[in-house]
Formats: sequence, C-alpha cells, structure tokens
Amino acid sequence: MKCLDESNIDCPAESMGIADLGCSSGPNTLLLISDIIDTIDAKCRSLGSSSPEFRLFLNDLFNNDFNDIFASLPAFYNRIREEKGTEFGPCLISGVPGSFYGRLFPRNSLHFVHSSSSLHWLSQVPPGLESNAGTALNKGKIYLSKSSPQCVLEAYSKQFQEDFSLFLRCRSEEIVAGGRMVLSFMGRSSEDPTTEDSCYQWELLALALMTMVYEGLVEEEKVDSFNAPYYAPCPEELKVEVEKEGSFIVERLEAFQVDWDGGMMEEYRTCDTLEGLSRARGRQVAKTIRAVVESMLESHFGTEIMDDLFQRYQEMVGHYLAKSPTKYINLVISLMKRA
Repeated sequence: MKCLDESNIDCPAESMGIADLGCSSGPNTLLLISDIIDTIDAKCRSLGSSSPEFRLFLNDLFNNDFNDIFASLPAFYNRIREEKGTEFGPCLISGVPGSFYGRLFPRNSLHFVHSSSSLHWLSQVPPGLESNAGTALNKGKIYLSKSSPQCVLEAYSKQFQEDFSLFLRCRSEEIVAGGRMVLSFMGRSSEDPTTEDSCYQWELLALALMTMVYEGLVEEEKVDSFNAPYYAPCPEELKVEVEKEGSFIVERLEAFQVDWDGGMMEEYRTCDTLEGLSRARGRQVAKTIRAVVESMLESHFGTEIMDDLFQRYQEMVGHYLAKSPTKYINLVISLMKRA
C-alpha cells in the first residue's frame, strides 16, 4: 500500500519539505522515502513540470541508529541517479533526533509528513495506574485487559488524547497550509479498548510472564509494576482529537485487517500438519513482537528471562491462532492542513 496518493498532491515550484516520523533504522526507512519521491515525481511529470528539490527529514528518538541510515545513503543516491537521470533535482537528507511529541522543524517548512507504526507508542506510561497507597491497579497485566479496572482504561485513553493532540499542534506549526500528513498505526475496530483485536497480543504476553511467576522465575510485583506505554485507538477517537485541535481536515480514514503473522504463507510451505502450522505461526509472531518490545522488557525484567519468556509466548500464540481468526487492526488517516 502506497503511503501517498498521487491524486491528492500538488507540486511546489522549487522545494518540498518531507518528514518521516519514527523512521527507525532498518531497510524499510529508505524504501519509504523512495516511494514518496516516486509518487511526487510521477505527479509532477503528469502535470508537465519538473520535480522539486526534496528536503527529506528522517526523525526518530535520540538513541536511534542514524549511523546505519547514513551508511546506506550512497547506494540510495546511486539508485536515484540511475532511475531518474542526472537532470533529477537534488534529494537532501537529514537526520532529526527527538520525540515527535514536541516541535522538531521550523514553522511552515514541511509539505508532507508521514509516520508508520509509531503513534500507538505513548510519550509515557499513563499516570494513575497505582492507588493512593502505591498499590498496582492493573495486577497481573501489562496492558489493557477485560479485567482492568475502569480507571486504568480511562488513564490510557486520557494519555493518548493528550499525546495525539500535542502531536497535531506541533505539526500544525511546521506544515504549510494545504500540506498533508499520512499516519498509520495500530488501532482497534470497536470503541471498547479491551477487544481482542486491540490488546490480546499483550494479554498473551502477560500470561506468559505469569506462568513464570507461578514457577518462581519472576517476581509477581515485577509484572504488576510494568505497564506498556502503548495505546490502540479506534477511528472515532482520532476524529474527535483532530476536530478538537482544529488545524487539520480528515481527508481519508481507513481500517485494515492484518494477520498477526503478516500472512507469510511462503514460510509455511514445509508445514504438513495443522500442529506444525500453528507452531510456525506462533514462532513468526513471537519473533516480530520480540523485536519490538524486548528492549523495554529487558530494562524492567532483566535479560536472563527473555529466551524463556518468548518461547512460552510463542507456544501460547500458536495455540491461540489455531482456534481464533483474530487480526490486528491498522488505521491509516490522511490529513490536510487548513488554510
């Protein structure tokens, strides 16, 4: 799925500012930038105009491996020259470390902003997840669950509202009138924040941790005191916050169902039994989730339990997927800055 719709963009005469927020440092970073450049270039050619100068800003947190991105730039520039020719305008790429829950760029300097798989991460663990006496309110869980108290659900919702509103305010100052944002992140289909499509991957991870608690391998207080800085919103929540902030118009908002394992059928051709297929799917999901959350789990629980934890998680996910059609919900929203 392209991150930018060619029919909805204009080509500025000389220079175009583009930002990828939460770029990470893997191979997909520059693939995404290539997609954006190709789409804008095609639009400009269809209008009979030359492509603008591209000012490309890659943003992530301060500890992101920007060196890895910069090391891959020579190959990227070579590919652009080979595909576009020497007459193609310059692509000026910069790294911008910092949280997107704050200002990052000069006023009115951006024409297009993209963020993928980042905005479901909150700026912090929501406050208010402990009683006045310091007792954990979300015991035995690491995220929202059917058993979570209402005050926990409200704390997570409030934190997302504050973070997303702040994100919109900051971008409204940086994006020119008529500029666009395309944001994609994990969400949910229902207004109920405890539906399986929004939180059950966390539920299974909490269950895996609790099996280790029962065996004396992890302290129960450690589980009770860990809460993921994550929130999967529903479409209605996004619309409400955009309307409240007031700087953007929602052009498009869609929800896509995604298999937990990414639908990687090629990986399963060697599985000749349903049990083998379930194990393979569980292994694939566990690898993906581990790559995303291991660092935050290590800082809280220590490194020594990680292999055991994700082996248990893998088995639980495999059993779950063998009997449940649950899918992730990926929300994609396209916004235009008001004049």
